[in-house]
Amino acid sequence: MNMTEWDKMQEYQIYNDFDADLFDLRVEAKKLFKEFNRTEDEEIERRQEIMQKLFKKVGERVWMEPNFTCEFGKNITIGDDVYINFGCTLLDCGQITIGNNTLLGPNVSAYSANHSLDSAERIAGALIPEPITIGNRVWIGGGSTILGGVTIGDDTVIGAGSVVTHDIPSGVVAAGTPCRVLRKITDKDKVGFPV
Repeated sequence: MNMTEWDKMQEYQIYNDFDADLFDLRVEAKKLFKEFNRTEDEEIERRQEIMQKLFKKVGERVWMEPNFTCEFGKNITIGDDVYINFGCTLLDCGQITIGNNTLLGPNVSAYSANHSLDSAERIAGALIPEPITIGNRVWIGGGSTILGGVTIGDDTVIGAGSVVTHDIPSGVVAAGTPCRVLRKITDKDKVGFPV
């Protein structure tokens, strides 16, 4: 049985990024996210309808600011009570999963694929998808970039402007280029806000 390039992508196999069917899927996603970006804040139901069409799965009470961009949309799963700030880009060649109660700051980017390092393969369209998993109750600071193959654990904070190149455990503050764990989050981090 011959696998389509989309099938290869879903199996995390190297695929041809220049495939015509993938081009059509990108165009479909662009139409949807551009439509979303033209909506007004009061059009909550319309935004929900568009997100339901665009994403693989979207939870309850998801608020996404324009201008949002993605590659396919169909490889993105978003949990409940998620806030995605202005200018977010999710290139979802590999699956991108965002957990519940997670915040993505402005201009956060997640790139779930990597071109071949070999120039001849790269020019021919070789792309290697890898999943990205962002846990529950995570805060990704503005301007951060998350690369393919990365998992960020629950309750973690990623500092603004970080480039996350490897897994980050749960319950820590991590920042930098490349992103590294700075310390654990403890009860001393509480500011006294009623919860």
